[in-house]
Amino acid sequence: MRAFMDEQFLLSNDTAVNLYEQFAKPMPIIDYHCHLDPQAIYEDMPFANLSEVWLYGDHYKWRTMRANGVEEQYVTGGQGITDYERFVAYAKTVPMLIGNPLYHWSHLELRRLFGINEMINEKNAPIIWEKANERLKEEGFSPRGLIRSSNVRVVCTTDDPVDSLQYHLKLNEEQHLGFQVRPTFRPDKALEINRATFFPWLQRLEEVCGYDVNHYSLLLKALKDRVQFFHDTGCLLSDHALDKVMYADATVEQATEIFAKALRGDAVTLEEEAAYKTYTLIYLAGLYEELGWTMQLHIKAHRNNNTAMFNQLGHDTGFDSINDGPLAEPLVKLLDAIEIESGLPRTILYSLNASDNEVLATMMGSFQGGGIPGKIQLGSAWWFNDTIDGMQAQLKSLANMGVLGRFVGMLTDSRSFLSYPRHEYFRRVLCNLLGEWVESGQLPEDMELLQTIIEGICYRNADQYFRFGS
Repeated sequence: MRAFMDEQFLLSNDTAVNLYEQFAKPMPIIDYHCHLDPQAIYEDMPFANLSEVWLYGDHYKWRTMRANGVEEQYVTGGQGITDYERFVAYAKTVPMLIGNPLYHWSHLELRRLFGINEMINEKNAPIIWEKANERLKEEGFSPRGLIRSSNVRVVCTTDDPVDSLQYHLKLNEEQHLGFQVRPTFRPDKALEINRATFFPWLQRLEEVCGYDVNHYSLLLKALKDRVQFFHDTGCLLSDHALDKVMYADATVEQATEIFAKALRGDAVTLEEEAAYKTYTLIYLAGLYEELGWTMQLHIKAHRNNNTAMFNQLGHDTGFDSINDGPLAEPLVKLLDAIEIESGLPRTILYSLNASDNEVLATMMGSFQGGGIPGKIQLGSAWWFNDTIDGMQAQLKSLANMGVLGRFVGMLTDSRSFLSYPRHEYFRRVLCNLLGEWVESGQLPEDMELLQTIIEGICYRNADQYFRFGS
């Protein structure tokens, strides 16, 4: 019997162990999609305690605590509830999480970053709390210290077009930071013309641009101006949440009228919304292609399911799920329209619904080209798919129907500075899969080839694909 999470954790044969230890483990990390706060990185303030660095803002953990019967005030904080009590509530939850990646992630985070090997449970909560809080007092446990100690070379945050990027600009001025912090252009609010957030966001856009955005042509100008500002600040990626993929043929005249209709306060139909989104997204994709950016499309999240809790806590608090519905036809039409109009930029396709893996893996093969290795990517197993089974399924779909050796690899998609062991988790899954293929004779025991593949997927492919120059 193997010990829990020993050195061969997730590695089922000698080849897998060798591949991980020799090739995957030493590679630096490029975290090209996350939700870390650039202000926290710039200010580099120490964390008060383990709950602050581990539980604040982590809706992955919040969901499991609720499912374990923990009352809300211990999940997201409430009057009179201490951080220690919140930590104990999570420590009680962890033993019930067998089979959930959080069971492994939580232990990995304590082991790799704090050197704490105790099993997480209610009995061990006091000693874990004491040990972790003592470590947090040491140098190297601030946001920057955790990034550096995790061997991270690039961090790409997620930023609204109206953001001033003031902390990115300040970080860019530092000579010895030791890693890159780059913004990512996330213009969801510009596209969601039927949501309540649209007009408050439009007002903020006018404020940062310094002119009225009272015509669709001015909206396009404002978006172009902000794209250029992001680019000048070091941005090389955009990101779009396409919870429902919509497509409708549209002219600039039609998009202009739909925008004007919304400004007048008239109802915008779903057909008109689709036309507005289509034209605007095609326009943005053209800007990305011109600047050499990568466009990320995050597809099929069903967000804010619980209205009562959304009203109480807001978005990104653990009340989302996997969406279904049509994908292939509208997405193919959208990609094809972009290709015709300006040529597709580098594009990464993620679906929260794992049943779409093969759809996306075959679709992207229709749009490769331009001499760019892996120009269109099947995104890593995302969010609810970020499991052993989900990672294996994504890797196998890509291998079966695409070019696995050009995959740009893992990301954290996290708001926590403790999430970098997720890269280790992925790398172990990857090496175990390849090791199994070697052991079964499906791959040659060609260590030079395997080194190229593994180092590429873990680090080099992303560095070259996004052109970070790290």
